[in-house]
Amino acid sequence: MTMMVLDPAEERRLKRERKRTGADRYDEVWDGFYMMAPLANNEHQWLALEISLAIRQTIQVPDDGVLFAGCNVSDREEKWEKNYRCPDVSVFLKGNPAQDRDTHWFGGPDFAVEIVSPNDRSRDKLDFYFKVGVRELLIADRKPWKLELYRNDGEALALAGTCSLTKPKPLDSALLPFRFSLAAGQPRPKLLVIRRTDGHTSRL
Repeated sequence: MTMMVLDPAEERRLKRERKRTGADRYDEVWDGFYMMAPLANNEHQWLALEISLAIRQTIQVPDDGVLFAGCNVSDREEKWEKNYRCPDVSVFLKGNPAQDRDTHWFGGPDFAVEIVSPNDRSRDKLDFYFKVGVRELLIADRKPWKLELYRNDGEALALAGTCSLTKPKPLDSALLPFRFSLAAGQPRPKLLVIRRTDGHTSRL
């Protein structure tokens, strides 16, 4: 269900309340439209942190670049708050032209991760991520469990591969020394982050 708030006073109240409770952590603004994202559950937040930690094993900060479990990404130098997204994981490799503006990045990360929650619009962000220069995007869907790797082909972020429990072929990043896969597990499937250099595997 989509809700449009036309009362400015009610809009201000909702924003204040979300800010006070921390519920606005994953809110975004899409071309001037305030998007109240579903609050990420514990599993969502844990996966974002653990994926970041697994990748951090090979990213020497700041020599290789920087990594974030959540940051603001905009396509605007000024009034960035009018259009920004918040990837769950962002990797900015050395040489990336994006600019660190303290409150946000003007330009996109090289590698980003979106973890899908019910009723969110992760896949609707593909055009924006392409526009800001994201080179690879991993989408981790959890209902049903599936991984999708998108790669910048110069025209769009195009689907480079999928991985599911029935077809668990690993997805190799062209930018990071990792492959991503899924494996059966309890009480839920495990997301595998596999370091290609030595096979070390983080089972998340």
